[in-house]
Amino acid sequence: MKYLGKKTITLIMTLFLVSVAAFLAFQIIPGDVVMSILGTEATPEREEQLREELGFNDPPAVRYLNWMTGVLKGDLGVSYRYSKNMNEMMPVAELIGDKLPVTLWLAAVSLALIVLVSIPLGVLWVRSGSRVLDAALGVITQATMAVPSFFLGILVTFVFGIILKFFAPGGYISYQEDFSGFLGYLLFPALSIALPKIAMTARFLRNSMLTEVGTDYVRTAYSKGCTKRRVMYVHVLRNAMMPVVTFLGMIVAEIVAGSIVIEQVFSLPGIGRLLISAISTRDFPVVQILILYITFVVIFVYFLVDILYRVIDPRISGK
Repeated sequence: MKYLGKKTITLIMTLFLVSVAAFLAFQIIPGDVVMSILGTEATPEREEQLREELGFNDPPAVRYLNWMTGVLKGDLGVSYRYSKNMNEMMPVAELIGDKLPVTLWLAAVSLALIVLVSIPLGVLWVRSGSRVLDAALGVITQATMAVPSFFLGILVTFVFGIILKFFAPGGYISYQEDFSGFLGYLLFPALSIALPKIAMTARFLRNSMLTEVGTDYVRTAYSKGCTKRRVMYVHVLRNAMMPVVTFLGMIVAEIVAGSIVIEQVFSLPGIGRLLISAISTRDFPVVQILILYITFVVIFVYFLVDILYRVIDPRISGK
């Protein structure tokens, strides 16, 4: 409980510091948000009215407290750029709530592909003992890791979309309209995300397992009559997964935070694409919340990794 308490306090303090930094950063950026919203032909009266509505006439400390109070209550503010109609701005919570499921499902499909392919591939790589297979997998994984994500997305679109016609490039299907069609479309951007991560994870696991294979406990297990399969899966794999878990945690944090490039290539209306749009249009309330979201995701994933470490190896101290 003490360990969990310390980690929770660290998470809260980090979020607080990031929220302060994000808020202050957008206070000193040049430009007038009110002029950006209303345009240059707005009357001074209308400008002053909007400043009052948005709280711009309050001191920065008061604005920060009002913003954080709203966030804690679930009121994330309103977007400066998106609106429901001519007279009503779009709530940030509603805007993000519409985009977040796309990113989360993309992350889930990508992670499933990474885990289901990379771990068996890494184990096979170690168990095979074939120099030809070792060299072939080394070249393939190295080449896959070297391909930039945007180019890999283009290749997937060209091969599976244009040549094989497995999906319609740019033909995004909303999860609200057809969930099975939505998952079918997500498979290809998820493949673009997963391929280099599969190569990295497989190589990482292979190197970790090769390190474990030469240790004393492995020789002891063989001397006790354990089969190669049992030694590999029960002893070696479990200990080799320790550094791999950290690496997978980094991958999860990256893809759940929003795969900006892939979302752009495949026209996915997810968090990454929303962040780019919000930055380009100076939609500060949206950017601030997305910064908090990304921070929370990264910290929380590493929090889970620390907990998983203790589950895999109870010898690890929580101090």
